[in-house]
Amino acid sequence: METLDTLRTRKKAATRQSLHEAALRLAMERGLDGVTVEDIADVAGVSRRTFSNYFANKEDAILHADRERTGVLVSLVENRPRGEQPWPALRAACAELYRAQTIPDREWAAQLRLLRRHPSLLARQVSDQFTLERDLAAVLVARGHGLEEELAHLMAATFLTAVRTANVRWLEGPGDQPLPGLVDHLLSRLDPR
Repeated sequence: METLDTLRTRKKAATRQSLHEAALRLAMERGLDGVTVEDIADVAGVSRRTFSNYFANKEDAILHADRERTGVLVSLVENRPRGEQPWPALRAACAELYRAQTIPDREWAAQLRLLRRHPSLLARQVSDQFTLERDLAAVLVARGHGLEEELAHLMAATFLTAVRTANVRWLEGPGDQPLPGLVDHLLSRLDPR
């Protein structure tokens, strides 16, 4: 039987996801400037106050799924076998993340990419990337293997750049290679030994 806390947690997660989906859908239809927090709350069927309990602003609501994915990625790296070297751990965690996530269709991804060029979203994305780099570097150092902090940051930044590059190439390319394969291909070309 489900406990009250578990039920409450699931309900909060469902509300957060509903707000994220409403924000994303409205922004893709109208452009970010054409959407208000009130619009998002109305579409999700909640009050403005409820929206504020979950997100500080519409940009945070739009980027929610990205932030969830990055949290999963950090956990996957953290939980890799201790004996695994840093770069193989990053690659394996990334492969596992892509196996668990559905790959968006190219048209939707293209619309999302256009939306994300909005200055207020770009600023938050850059901040999120710095946070992810810092978190990945900390996990790599904590895993041992004598990896110094400076090298861990360089490795995390290189890893994230390769993943971003693969995503752009997949989106703008002919589509003849699945996204997870393209990501792994680029990561294999950078394998530091």
